[in-house]
Amino acid sequence: MTRPIVRWSLTELPAVLAALGVERPFLVASPRWSLDVATVGRSTEVPAPSVEVAPEADGLLAVGGGSAIDTAKNASARTGLPLVSVPTTYSGAEWTPGYGIRSRDRRMLGGGGGARLAGIVYDVELTLDLPRELTVGTAMNALAHCAEALYVKGRSDAGDRRALEGATLISTWLPKVVRRPGDRGARTMLLRGAAAGGEALALAGLGLAHAMAQALGGAYGLPHGAMNALCLAPGLRFARGQAGGAVARFDDALADVTVEDLARLGGFRRLRDFNVPEADLPQLAAAAAARAGNANMPRPATADEVEGLLRTIY
Repeated sequence: MTRPIVRWSLTELPAVLAALGVERPFLVASPRWSLDVATVGRSTEVPAPSVEVAPEADGLLAVGGGSAIDTAKNASARTGLPLVSVPTTYSGAEWTPGYGIRSRDRRMLGGGGGARLAGIVYDVELTLDLPRELTVGTAMNALAHCAEALYVKGRSDAGDRRALEGATLISTWLPKVVRRPGDRGARTMLLRGAAAGGEALALAGLGLAHAMAQALGGAYGLPHGAMNALCLAPGLRFARGQAGGAVARFDDALADVTVEDLARLGGFRRLRDFNVPEADLPQLAAAAAARAGNANMPRPATADEVEGLLRTIY
């Protein structure tokens, strides 16, 4: 993996663009976000199945959460333009060239890869207004990146180091952020944990918990973070039977909390709370079992096994 340029203040954004030779960026961001950077055009439809990039653009700039960044990654893959991401959540989408394509109601339409990841600029100021559910959901998504990086087929020593660092930071600082949402110091440490998890994801890949979360979110337009918050615990239970040592290392990295404790900080308890029909669980399990995250497990789960896991959180 070619590591993108990473900086930790919006004041660094012009220098990052200059270092990449990007003089005419095209912006992908919902209407709420604006930056003090000259652009040659903008798409405010997030998510969007496709973006029409201005022909004079020599780069892409994404500001927002996973939906905005995935929309820009799709455009990058189609045009070959380099992408600089400015994340406003803890999703980690800025670290991987793969992306999901969603309709405006957030139902999954497809996906792809090949985005040219060139730069990431973090700034804690952009996260201060995140509501609790989005804070906890996207942080739990980042924590799932950390967990799965330790035991999927693509794991490596470098990925393990970032995963364990991220797990400790997220589990330590997420409860503090929930108690004090405007605490810049706490949110900075949580953002650093999410960045570590994103890099671990890029180095190792996804696992079964994400496969279940993607199947659920894609079918009903449910928040990806909330689904990861619910699916991480059963994903870990399945992984413990195959990679018990790796799961134990993850458990040891947590700051005296469980993943269930952290999920409850966002109010995430059961699938039925999201109006997922119980009758749909078999087909959801089959969809999750067919996803790449499941194939990346030491032993992929069968559809029946996935259904059993989903029922434990229904």
